[in-house]
Amino acid sequence: MLVTSKEMVFDAQKRGYAVPAINTQGGNYDIIRAICYAAEEMKSPIILAHYVATGKYSGDDWFAEVCKWIAAKVSVPVAIHLDHGDTFETCMNALKYGFTSIMLDCSAESIEDNIIHTNEVLKVCHSFGVPVEAEVGELVRLDAAGAVMDNNNIAKVEDVEKFLGGCQPDMLAVGIGNAHGFYKGRPLIRLDILKKVREITNVPLVLHGCTGMPDETVKEAIRIGVAKINFGTLVRHKYVEYMKEAIDTMDHQGHSWKISQYAEKKLEGVIRDIIILSGSENKA
Repeated sequence: MLVTSKEMVFDAQKRGYAVPAINTQGGNYDIIRAICYAAEEMKSPIILAHYVATGKYSGDDWFAEVCKWIAAKVSVPVAIHLDHGDTFETCMNALKYGFTSIMLDCSAESIEDNIIHTNEVLKVCHSFGVPVEAEVGELVRLDAAGAVMDNNNIAKVEDVEKFLGGCQPDMLAVGIGNAHGFYKGRPLIRLDILKKVREITNVPLVLHGCTGMPDETVKEAIRIGVAKINFGTLVRHKYVEYMKEAIDTMDHQGHSWKISQYAEKKLEGVIRDIIILSGSENKA
């Protein structure tokens, strides 16, 4: 059942859980099926997320159409989300293709420019009833060894306050030491910053970079007010692992669908664990 992310995220904030937003590797059919069918089994709302980089391979329109098709096969709420949209044009194309949730990430820009560009996207998306996520505090990126690559994403509370004084997104991601990729050791996640942000706004908060973050950290973030948690790295690595496992161990006789079916069913277990962590089971 296709919906926007706004309804599900506001319900999550009200009821004290988070909605999992899971990257689909540009519209990978097996991954989308695993996400949606695990969500159906667990009676959980779910967000299918899409990166600009993977869309350049698969096509943003391909991603949207596959998501719409599978969303129609399940009864739980499913949103189609552009993650880290980089320009106004990217966001407008996603809107045109039928995405039901848009993120504009101008966190690398000044607060003033972030406000201007976010308001531009908000104006158009809201006219179509589509919610917008924004970000303050640029997300850290990790190298292959899990080391931070010259970036400090700890947001200043005063910057968040200034940003929200200039625009009102439907969701807000705040940099608190979280990162894309596998963390090297235990990450230092500044939940104290998250608490201070929660004190100055009721806008639903988003936590990116949850792969490898301790479960207790994610749960505490949800208790503070995070209503959407993002996973990507774990899911894509597990998918490749299960594909290889199927190729190496199955009598697949060259039938790619048998390999895909094996990987998809195994991946559903990973998605179920994410749903349990988020507290979204039986919330649909």
